[in-house]
Amino acid sequence: MPLTSPRRSALVDQVITQLRNQITSGEWSVGSKIPTEPELVELLGVARNTVREAVRALAHNGLLDIRQGSGTYVVATSELAGVMHRRFAGADPRHVAELRSTLESSAARLAAERRTDRDLVQLDALLARREEAWAGGDAEVFVAADVALHMAVVAASHNDVLIELYADLGELVADWLRTDVGTELRPQAHLDHARLIEAIRAGDTDAAASEAAGYPFVCLAEGARAR
Repeated sequence: MPLTSPRRSALVDQVITQLRNQITSGEWSVGSKIPTEPELVELLGVARNTVREAVRALAHNGLLDIRQGSGTYVVATSELAGVMHRRFAGADPRHVAELRSTLESSAARLAAERRTDRDLVQLDALLARREEAWAGGDAEVFVAADVALHMAVVAASHNDVLIELYADLGELVADWLRTDVGTELRPQAHLDHARLIEAIRAGDTDAAASEAAGYPFVCLAEGARAR
């Protein structure tokens, strides 16, 4: 027999759905602080206990992180991403590099076979943005631009399963890159991604896969030197 009435359960589920939609739509981005409990009560027009249960449920699923004395923050955009974040956040950096190398080289190989003209326009634009971010010297802006480029390469593979898997790993990839890059952009740590994009443009599957496969290990080595 359920411990709560159907009406109350349905209300909590509705609040969970609304909060999840704020996250998945990007209205509340990863890393952002969500409204306080009293603010959510006022916005949603429900009891405080209902809001509390909904927030705790999303925290349990890995989308939110409740930090005592600070607030509640978005840490993932889906339940699977949340599970991956908890499972792999403390993984061996070498194993992380091996996983990235496997996924990204496979995606690059497929991208070289399947990329469209629209994909190439997007890749060129994101490559330029990545270079601008590097020149700007802001490590966090660069990490975001670098992740966006890698995600675009995966998207150009036109493999829906690979795209969704990599998207769920997106925040972890950003965390790993932050660790590799550090707080300052060092000239010796710059990796030229132009060769990867040109290999994809040329349809050179072997070159594209080889370029993508090597990046994570170079990042790993540079990160270790920086530490």
